[in-house]
Amino acid sequence: MSPRVEAVNSDLALPEAVDVVIVGGGIIGSAAALFLAERGLSVALIEKGRIAGEQSSRNWGWCREQLRSLPEVPLALKSMALWRGMDERIGETSGFRQTGMMVVSVSEEEVGHWKKWMDDTAHYGMPGSILSAAQVKERLPLTSEKWIAAIESPVDGWAEPAVAAPAIARAAQRKGALIIQNCAVRGWETKAGKVSHVITEKGSIRTSQILVAGGAWSSMLLRHQGIAIPQSGVYATAFRTEASAEVHPGGVGSPLFSYRRRMDGGYTIGLRGRGRVELSPLGLLQWREFFPLFLRRKGEVSLSIGRSFFDGPFAWQRWRNDQRSPFENDRSRIYDPAPDDKLVDAGMEAFRKAYPVMANIGVAEKWGGLIDATPDMVPIISDVAGHPGIHIATGFSGHGFALGPGAGWLVASMIAGETPDVDASPFALSRFAEGRAHTAHRWV
Repeated sequence: MSPRVEAVNSDLALPEAVDVVIVGGGIIGSAAALFLAERGLSVALIEKGRIAGEQSSRNWGWCREQLRSLPEVPLALKSMALWRGMDERIGETSGFRQTGMMVVSVSEEEVGHWKKWMDDTAHYGMPGSILSAAQVKERLPLTSEKWIAAIESPVDGWAEPAVAAPAIARAAQRKGALIIQNCAVRGWETKAGKVSHVITEKGSIRTSQILVAGGAWSSMLLRHQGIAIPQSGVYATAFRTEASAEVHPGGVGSPLFSYRRRMDGGYTIGLRGRGRVELSPLGLLQWREFFPLFLRRKGEVSLSIGRSFFDGPFAWQRWRNDQRSPFENDRSRIYDPAPDDKLVDAGMEAFRKAYPVMANIGVAEKWGGLIDATPDMVPIISDVAGHPGIHIATGFSGHGFALGPGAGWLVASMIAGETPDVDASPFALSRFAEGRAHTAHRWV
């Protein structure tokens, strides 16, 4: 079942014209709407389902700058600065808490990787340190596990996924953005080579700028418009526990599972790196690009054929802009993959074993999700050569929630014609065609 998400009231009618149309009401689309509205641009955010209905409400809720891949570090720093000031900016709670976050290990090799990462990022001046076994035990006195070390950031934290994107979207509304839910974008039309209209199931909107921030659905919409991007997805499972004793106020990542404290007194838990890849027509077409990544994660993800081969985000679909699109059927409106009960049971068993004080708590809610990814696990935040007015923010590879405010800020700056204060070049779509893709790596 899908997790419960705070409501956002839709505006009642499509506008005739706006400066920017945003496709997708997750954390990135909502943040971009807020920052564009703050700049005085007219914005319509169009969401086929509801705000944060898919992966933006199904993630772990971690907000961190530590252990980011090197191309992401400046964006993570920007995003964390925005998270820390988000409540004041939007005038309501985003659910963000600066609690400190840590990753624990029993591997000297992994600790060596941490030290290398800290050396490589020392010039950014990020707070944080590697803790000894005794210091880890001091931080986690209720655990039965014996860790040799941890890497800790005192300035990282978490936010509630079910709260954050809706709160940001409501703030964007108050600053003038229009939010239209249960309305799928079918495509767009051009005039003299430039964007002229966005076509939705409820009518058209005149515009010259489009941001596609549709998560796993982005590649289908872009392909319909003749734009190819490398994008795949991993089906993941997470769950939350009943309210229970506090074993850490923030989040802890371990080799088997990760958890973080919640506002309701429970914990959100996910098995680290575990998921399922379903074969799809688009996946088969892109197998050369994604096969090296699959080999790296061979022991973590399973491969199968499911219903998504025919009607999921990576199925092969064709339609005209005056026809009902694949985004409008009941299964696609809010894509709600089933959780893997085996992963929930394994995660709960591991949590209880690691923290005996949790022996009697149960699972309060469980859910599935679809994490969209690029071959190098670095997002695409980019304009598109040969398609003036089209911008993309997708492929966040499991990091979209934490990076969402920074990504929204960066792409809003690009659309507004500003010189961004974060270098956008590492996220350019062109890097794949030009052989500049990053080395895929995941720390957490």
